[in-house]
Amino acid sequence: MLTDVANLVGAQPILALFLAIGLGYAVGQINIFGFSLGIGAVLFVGLAIGALVPKAQIAGPIGLIGLVMFLYGIGILYGRQFFEGLSGAGRRYNLLAVVAVIAALAVALGLGKLFGLEIGHTLGLFAGSMTSTATLQAALDVIGSKAPSIGYSVAYPFGVIGPILCFYFLTRALKPTFPPKPARFHMAEVTIDRLPAEGSTLGDVMGLLPAGVQVASVRQEHHNRLPDEAIVLHPGDGLLIAAERQSAVAEVVAALGRLEPGRLGKDRSDLSYQRYFVSKDSLTGVPLGRLNMPAGIPIQVLHVRRYDVDIVPAPDLMLETGDRIGVLVPPEHIVATRAFFGDTVKSAAEFSYVSVGFGMVLGVLLGLIPIPIPGVGTVTLGIGGGPLIVALIVGRLRRTGPISWVMPLPANIVLRNFGLTLFLATVGINSGQAFVTTVAQTGPLMLLIGAAVLLTAVAIVLVIGHWVMRIPFDDLLGIASGATGNPAILVYAARMASTDRPDIAYAMIFPSATIVKVIAVQVVGLAASGT
Repeated sequence: MLTDVANLVGAQPILALFLAIGLGYAVGQINIFGFSLGIGAVLFVGLAIGALVPKAQIAGPIGLIGLVMFLYGIGILYGRQFFEGLSGAGRRYNLLAVVAVIAALAVALGLGKLFGLEIGHTLGLFAGSMTSTATLQAALDVIGSKAPSIGYSVAYPFGVIGPILCFYFLTRALKPTFPPKPARFHMAEVTIDRLPAEGSTLGDVMGLLPAGVQVASVRQEHHNRLPDEAIVLHPGDGLLIAAERQSAVAEVVAALGRLEPGRLGKDRSDLSYQRYFVSKDSLTGVPLGRLNMPAGIPIQVLHVRRYDVDIVPAPDLMLETGDRIGVLVPPEHIVATRAFFGDTVKSAAEFSYVSVGFGMVLGVLLGLIPIPIPGVGTVTLGIGGGPLIVALIVGRLRRTGPISWVMPLPANIVLRNFGLTLFLATVGINSGQAFVTTVAQTGPLMLLIGAAVLLTAVAIVLVIGHWVMRIPFDDLLGIASGATGNPAILVYAARMASTDRPDIAYAMIFPSATIVKVIAVQVVGLAASGT
């Protein structure tokens, strides 16, 4: 029976691929003391299938396609944050992460040479310790054998759990305090008791409001009106305001009057609050200040809900497909406004295949461009670097003429997770037999070297970042997560810190750290081969 199953799987590689994916996700959900492998379990199930059924080899570019999908999704998502991180404090954060990565590679090379490991295994250990699939592919390309896959597989588990353990023990020791995660959207209804001067207009009052406060509607003579700077205000009028911080609401109340909840909201005869899904591609990538609203329909954007966050609208805010936009609109224009925004939930899972196709083409082409390094040879950004850099750039641009580069978060998650799954399953299946042989001979040694490599990177970030550079601890968790790479590490860091700073720091660090890893392993591989 088992022989028949093995023969069937060996004869149908596509069956082996999806078996690794299905079983891998099931194994990845197993939780032991709060730790699970998650999507990384696909790699180990693939190794098991490859070891038990050596004929089940995945030919062709399936794994590479998966890697491109993963990296492209990462770049599109983090493009804006990455380029913002190249200025200000982000430069210091990136420098710290790059130093940690280079030091980890130096430790891998030193210990690998000391214990006589072949360079392919050493580079694989480095890639696995950093849980970097792009680095693994770069090592595979430059070495030309399966050796990096073996080292990667040995080091990968501790590459996930190691940073989590470091975060746990350091947090227990330091007991840092985190500021509460700030809400980015507050609404209030304010009744005016006092004005700066008699005859003050709404424009006069708006000029005195704190930064990040907007007036959404005005109530006068028992009617709600959309804001117009020419409106002359009187004591007793009401304002519906939206603010980025609660303290700003308190400042408005102190300056103008008192809170009176429900005064504007309970009357929808003149203006109705409506929520719509943004599902038209033509609305994305255009700043709200330049968005052509439908003629003859007065619309006031109250807030934009993106992912799980409400955002106060600003003239430079760009809508994305899948956003939920809250507006005030006269009741008679509700249907027309819905048609303008599209309002279909299907948009949350859709994206432009035109932009993805062209973006990936540009990424692959960029990855083929040779970069000469004196004394070493020629390296390329490869499949691991080219698509990531292009995706970061277009993710920052968001729109080029008629092409919108962004995609809804649900679609992005599906694209990159499925891509990573294909890559890990392919690498595991194709390396299974060699993995078993090598681990039986040098497995414990390679595991210890991988742990040393990982701990070097994490220790440099945490120790130097905390005691020398005095980086806020929630930022520090994000930097360490980005330097080591695995999203599971970031999830744990975000649970520990109640702010959004780990996510922001991760977005700044992960792309640059990945690019450094990709280029570094190629330089080392070429130098070792004497090319």
